[in-house]
Amino acid sequence: MNRRENALTAALLAAGAVLIAAGAAAGQHGQVLAKAVRICLECIGIG
Repeated sequence: MNRRENALTAALLAAGAVLIAAGAAAGQHGQVLAKAVRICLECIGIG
């Protein structure tokens, strides 16, 4: 990888970390977990 690809990778990683932190700070983790559980239950035919 060259310097440009490394810089792009670092920038995307940092942006992802910021968005994850913003979602966690806003209390979105509970909604994400509830949706994930609902989808899993539907996939196996229980929900």
